[in-house]
Amino acid sequence: MAKKQFKAESKRLLEMMINSIYTQREIFLRELISNSSDAIDKIYYKALSDDKLVFNKEDYYIKVTADKDSRTLTLSDTGIGMTKEELENNLGVIAKSGSLAFKKENEAKDGHNIIGQFGVGFYSAFMVADQVTVTSKALGSDEAFKWESAGADGYAITEAEKDSIGTEIVLKIKENTEDDNYDEFLEQYRLRAIIKKYSDFIRYPIKMDFKGQRPKEDSDNEFEEYEEEQTVNSMVPIWRKNKSELTDEDYHSFYMEKRYGFDKPLKHVHISADGAVVYNAILFIPENTPFDYYTKEYEKGLELYSNGVLIMNKCADLLPDYFSFVKGMVDSEDLSLNISRELLQHDRQLKLIAKNIKSKIKSQLQSLLKDERESYEKFYNSFGRQLKYGVYSDYGANKDVLQDLLLFYSSKEKKLVSLDEYVSRMPEDQKYIYYASGESIERIEKLPQTELVLDKGYEILYFTDDIDEFAIKMIQSYKEKEFKSVSSGDLGIETDENEKDEKEQDANKELFEAMKELLAGKVKDVKASKRLKTHPVCLSTEGEVTIEMEKVLSAMPNSQEVKADKVLEININHDVYQSLKNAHANDQEKLALYTNLLYSQALLIEGLPLQDPVAFTNDVCKIMA
Repeated sequence: MAKKQFKAESKRLLEMMINSIYTQREIFLRELISNSSDAIDKIYYKALSDDKLVFNKEDYYIKVTADKDSRTLTLSDTGIGMTKEELENNLGVIAKSGSLAFKKENEAKDGHNIIGQFGVGFYSAFMVADQVTVTSKALGSDEAFKWESAGADGYAITEAEKDSIGTEIVLKIKENTEDDNYDEFLEQYRLRAIIKKYSDFIRYPIKMDFKGQRPKEDSDNEFEEYEEEQTVNSMVPIWRKNKSELTDEDYHSFYMEKRYGFDKPLKHVHISADGAVVYNAILFIPENTPFDYYTKEYEKGLELYSNGVLIMNKCADLLPDYFSFVKGMVDSEDLSLNISRELLQHDRQLKLIAKNIKSKIKSQLQSLLKDERESYEKFYNSFGRQLKYGVYSDYGANKDVLQDLLLFYSSKEKKLVSLDEYVSRMPEDQKYIYYASGESIERIEKLPQTELVLDKGYEILYFTDDIDEFAIKMIQSYKEKEFKSVSSGDLGIETDENEKDEKEQDANKELFEAMKELLAGKVKDVKASKRLKTHPVCLSTEGEVTIEMEKVLSAMPNSQEVKADKVLEININHDVYQSLKNAHANDQEKLALYTNLLYSQALLIEGLPLQDPVAFTNDVCKIMA
């Protein structure tokens, strides 16, 4: 039969697909195996409505054979086969899929889903082959036919000989070039690896012949070569097994086999959803942080399968960023695939799955927090920072999802506590949730600003991550209780000393004004402190930006020089206050010396750099002289 030409649009699509659609050539094997699986599924469907046809699963398989000498790779199946017309219609017109048509005809029947819905996966063979030959004998037919093509130039269909029902595809593998190694697709170990990667859970056996050596019978020193047929794929994925049949060790083994991590996962979630969207999933919450987790190189996402066939190694759309630490996979028969099977259309099913997965992850974390506190704290030490970033990002849009999962070190409990635990034990007269920020717990415990709050018996949350305050600013309040920094200008605490402090402020207005003038450009105000008990001086802030936030923002690239509005607070019950008053009355030079020293002292307490360390040391020497 004379060669037929592909239609113009089909020819252009074939050329474009071979050159650009697939990013990895190895995908061709996945596509051809999926087509073979579809062909066997079609016999299964036929058997559902044809009493004369008996479907015995043990009789059906896919065989992969490589021949290095002839440079051919052969895939044969025991599927439904194709007639001459079907070869013409399915392989002669790109993007006309026999699987899609068959599925539409059998939508009302229960049974296996048909994977190949777009009909172009077959042509991925031309990425690695100069010539493709398809020999097929259809179920119920006595004739066999051969389809041959060398690519975009066209194809020919002729009569052929074939003993059994099914299809055989022979690929003439391309010769190597300077840039491309095609020999790998003739190596058994490489073919096996590709099958295990993409098609391990195809429901029918994928067989290959493997050569080996074994000792000869009755001889300890001599060996003989042998060849045996082995099934490469595991066929039944763990996620389709009944949960009651599986142990924690089974899930751990799967975690290790899939190389999700080298640690032992803290928890797993096995989902079998059968509702608006049907899918199976196994999710893992790791114990340890991957070495690149908090870098730009880290790639989030779950493995995505369609009916047991791997579609994407990392489907980022299935996980929100704040749960990017979750590992695992999702398998669904309901997902729409584009022509390459590599990229998903962002359809309703995917969004539903992602929404359900987000809910399951949160539920699992809450359960871990409630019932396995030690395990949750291990998780939180690794990934709590990511949850806080999630609260801060998108202008706090996710705070309701995440705020109950946050933990902070407590001044009272001396351990990590949740916001709910903090609020549940607040005294009735406490107006705010108090927090203090610093580089470490040890540094925060020494902050002068904590004195009044602790003296009142109120609990303080210690913020040691640079993201903490930014996240809390997004939450704003929890269970109608606002957050308040211990460095805030107004702590909302009434004391018997308040009236005395206000009188002292008025009485020494000129002193504080003079100090403010001496510190012009450095502080917004100088005033008598209502919070200090034993320390002589501290800095407080007004406005939304705190001193710790200033530090974080200043350390960022292209810093905008955002500064906190600082207030220098003086403890009027400390001996240093009397020295200030005396200097103000008698020695303005000494007042300037004392003011600069107290300001430098306050900066050092906060861990802020001194603008002029030499001047500070000179001032100390003047005091000592």
